[in-house]
Amino acid sequence: MTDLEFELIDQLYFVQTFEVLCNSLNMSESELKITLKSVFDKDWIKVLDKKTDAEITDSDVWEKDFRNFYYLATKKGLFAHNTL
Repeated sequence: MTDLEFELIDQLYFVQTFEVLCNSLNMSESELKITLKSVFDKDWIKVLDKKTDAEITDSDVWEKDFRNFYYLATKKGLFAHNTL
């Protein structure tokens, strides 16, 4: 787990928006997107639709609208975060 991934998972014990993550982590949008994609591919986060709360599992869907979803650490992500 990289330092950025660790910091991101640290923020995702509770549901967060992309905007809140950008502000609280003091990251650029592009840097946050890369980090989110990395943890998304490792199944360390859940991506949830803001309107329906449905989980987004397709990375193509996520890529198109990544700013407009909710994010939450998964059990696997929390385990990885806490075993460092």
